[in-house]
Amino acid sequence: MPGEKEMSFLDHLEEFRERLIKCLVSVVIFSVVAFFFSAKMIDFIAKPLPGVYFMGPVEALSVRMKIAMIVGAIVSSPVILYQLWQFIVPGLLEKEVKVVAPLVFFSTFSFIVGASFAFFIVLPNMIKFLLSFGTDKLHPWIKIDDYLSFIGYTTLIFGVVFELPVVSYFLGKIGIISSATLRKGRRYAVVAIMIVAAFVTPTPDAFNMMLLAVPLYVLYEISIIVLLIQEARKKKKLKGEIQ
Repeated sequence: MPGEKEMSFLDHLEEFRERLIKCLVSVVIFSVVAFFFSAKMIDFIAKPLPGVYFMGPVEALSVRMKIAMIVGAIVSSPVILYQLWQFIVPGLLEKEVKVVAPLVFFSTFSFIVGASFAFFIVLPNMIKFLLSFGTDKLHPWIKIDDYLSFIGYTTLIFGVVFELPVVSYFLGKIGIISSATLRKGRRYAVVAIMIVAAFVTPTPDAFNMMLLAVPLYVLYEISIIVLLIQEARKKKKLKGEIQ
């Protein structure tokens, strides 16, 4: 930002190293604390299943450590975002700060909403549907590591998908897309959404595909509204400059 003392490349490198160490220390501390609660966390995330199993001598320990590290990283996210912000903000102009700050906030918020939607709504229904294909002789014997990978993949996909309005805002800001473009492309968007949902959902059935396709289309419509608001503000600002 203007008025800040200019730093050399080595100074930036040293600052980056210090901030990275702070982030890692935060993750390690919270991961250690989370490890003591990892057993209860496994019980919680495995609620939709009749049971989960580990197949190797060290798998139970490695899974609990993995969960602890994931939780540690999530709890440390405010620290990580703060350190990242403090590192990049000196190099931004005041008008860029006004754009980047809300963008970081809303992108983080959107990802959390998407991941939470997947974890609390989509996953229980998806697992219930998948387990229904068992028979009297075919019982679920689910490996805990595979189950965690399944949860991680699903929540990540939904978290990324829920970024659509934020991405649309950014693309609209730099003039790549407009609300008119998205409105005209609705029919093509529906086809694209169905294709994306079919490819990225962990299961091939229509029910689980729709659990992603419907929210994705709603987000598409929200993106149009976001762009309309953005365009209205631009017109208002331009009108004020002319006057």
